[in-house]
Amino acid sequence: MLKRLVAGCLDLLSPPRCAACMALLEARITGFCDACAPLLETADAQLSSARDAAACGYGGPLREALHRLKYEAASELVPALSRLLEQPTRRFTGRVDCVAVVPLHPHRLRERGYNQSALLARPVARALGVPFLPRLLVRTRDTRAQVGQSRDDRAVQLSHAFCASPRARGRTVLVVDDVRTSGATLAEARRALYAADARDVYTLALAATERADAG
Repeated sequence: MLKRLVAGCLDLLSPPRCAACMALLEARITGFCDACAPLLETADAQLSSARDAAACGYGGPLREALHRLKYEAASELVPALSRLLEQPTRRFTGRVDCVAVVPLHPHRLRERGYNQSALLARPVARALGVPFLPRLLVRTRDTRAQVGQSRDDRAVQLSHAFCASPRARGRTVLVVDDVRTSGATLAEARRALYAADARDVYTLALAATERADAG
């Protein structure tokens, strides 16, 4: 009863809207409207591999929602976006010891106010029943925006951009990111964790634009 009352008050103060197009939703069910929901592209087999999973293809309403999350401080979209991660998260049940996140450089974190990947990763750790270790990976240097760069350029730019805490030693780690494009960022995260003697490393992205490397 109390939850329904609180939800009703919230609806009056801030009507629920679609995560992508901002259309009003009929009920406070954080998510996408009837027009946007069918356009979400579930990741096909080419976007995932044995070690690298993705929830969706990067495009359409999801691209709009992620842009709002990253650049318009729309952190209220996290519940809707996290729900898209529920199914691919299940494949890691009983297989990982902790969840880590692709880190932002401190300068960028101060500008944005939060790490969007960390907001998505926390519910993943909760669902798996393992610790969330947001500082297991650290970005040691800032890197310029990767939009428009080739796969090779991204790899060079990100080379040794991360280091991992000694707490990674002996752990099987799941690294969560919002978008996987060339895979260079997650590959560098994996390298840093293995350098810190992690036992194994898996990755999970909310959205992906290119096929995952087989493994």
